[in-house]
Amino acid sequence: MDIYTIIFLALAVFIFLRLRNVLGQRTGSERPPFDRAARNVLQGTQDNNVVPMPGAVIDQAPLAPTAEVTPPSDRWKGLAETGTPLAQGLDAIAAQDSSFDPRHFLSGAKSAYEMIVLAFANGDRRALKDLLSSEVYESFESVIKDREKHEQKTETRFVSIDKAELVGAEARDRAAQLTVRFVSQMVSVTRDKAGTIVDGNPDKVADITDVWTFARDVTSRDPNWKLVGTGSAS
Repeated sequence: MDIYTIIFLALAVFIFLRLRNVLGQRTGSERPPFDRAARNVLQGTQDNNVVPMPGAVIDQAPLAPTAEVTPPSDRWKGLAETGTPLAQGLDAIAAQDSSFDPRHFLSGAKSAYEMIVLAFANGDRRALKDLLSSEVYESFESVIKDREKHEQKTETRFVSIDKAELVGAEARDRAAQLTVRFVSQMVSVTRDKAGTIVDGNPDKVADITDVWTFARDVTSRDPNWKLVGTGSAS
């Protein structure tokens, strides 16, 4: 070999040794590179290049929802005292009709009360038939006929319905009955053909207390209650 070949070989060996010192050697047991983003998550640090996602941090897994069970003593809270005949009657109706909701009933009863009073004053037989039992309807119609016979008209206006509270509940065979005491304020006057007042006062607000009983067949698909009895209280 000439001198130039020896020089090139020496140079190649020198370069090889330098690269080996810089790069090191692969032994097969090297640790894989550790991802920087993963490290920051594990250590709780934040990478300035990572945009945080909106939302709250969940410290623990959410608990499975649990059904709220109303204690028997609180079942009719605000409507009836535990152990009273009213509470026992509500229990009996609920046992026959699982969808029974006395609060929803009271809301509908208030609307029915106003509708019936106004329909009676206006002589609206069609509206009354849908809301009254046959016996109550006959009683109401007899008064309407008497007014028509004497050519009288009744004007009634509600000022307010101050209270509607359950005072009785009973389940009898397939029928459920609920009695409600209504306390209201209204203005009512009856005039004859000439416009002369024969009853009431158009300028006076009267305090009225009515005790009405509603009923429905719990086995029927018809969810509506009908008025089956009326009364008043001082």
